[in-house]
Amino acid sequence: MKGRVKKLIIGALTSILLLTAVTYYSFFIEPDRLIVNQYEIKIDEWNKAFDGLKISVIGDIHGGSNYIDETKIRRVVELSNAQNPDVVVLLGDYISPKNEIGLTGEDRFFLRMAKVSASLSGLKSKYGVFAVLGNNDILYDWGVVRSELEKYGYKVLEYETAVIERNRQKLIFFGLPDVFKVREIGGWSEFEDRSKAAIERAGVEGDVVVLSHTPDLEPLINGIKPISNRLKLFLAGHTHGGQIWLPIFGSLIVPSSYGQTFAYGHAKDKNLDVFITTGIGTSRLSARFMVPPEIAILTIRSK
Repeated sequence: MKGRVKKLIIGALTSILLLTAVTYYSFFIEPDRLIVNQYEIKIDEWNKAFDGLKISVIGDIHGGSNYIDETKIRRVVELSNAQNPDVVVLLGDYISPKNEIGLTGEDRFFLRMAKVSASLSGLKSKYGVFAVLGNNDILYDWGVVRSELEKYGYKVLEYETAVIERNRQKLIFFGLPDVFKVREIGGWSEFEDRSKAAIERAGVEGDVVVLSHTPDLEPLINGIKPISNRLKLFLAGHTHGGQIWLPIFGSLIVPSSYGQTFAYGHAKDKNLDVFITTGIGTSRLSARFMVPPEIAILTIRSK
């Protein structure tokens, strides 16, 4: 009997120590990490003129969230530049709101957008830096966030395109608004119509890379009637990879209507390749476990 009690006590203490270690790591170690993950994505019928295109994907900076200060944001710039990308894409949620009642204006956020954008300045790539905005950017002030990014030469795309050229071939980057703004315009059909019109306004033939803050817009533009038959790649953030990942269970809470399908990483929907980055910062729960902050470097190949 005494031996059994002893085993129970040892087991309980071991469990407590393990839980304490995991909690400490989740709140104080992993959120402070910043890694560069290399991904190779092979796409069917990808224009061979852009074979080997390298895209630096940066999402969900959440300036002011756990361990994401101005120094860390400048580190993001340094690490991305060190990869010599052809294109840099910024996928929204540059700032982070405080969970406090009674605050107004910019005081509702940990870092003002002017400080975030200044720290984020200096991103380099061969063809440019293209950005979309996220739900927290809209809460802050859509116009301010956009102007702060454009101040440093970054091109913000909302129902807009940017065209790059290699070997006389064109590739179109098309930016979507955040889902909050989509809901404001009065219907999904209007969203689809605006998206189609934006791609047509580009006035060039070429594959289309879609930029979105959330992956949940992908099924809407790639449904029964896709907005274009030239869609090749859809890039998104927002989910943070669920922030907490456990064996067997996977990502516990994924802020997507499609759950694990669009938690993080490379996925495929019909003929469209989808990539979701785990992002840089945290939201609400200021912890990460087995989902470290990343700069995702995508190398796109013809399949």
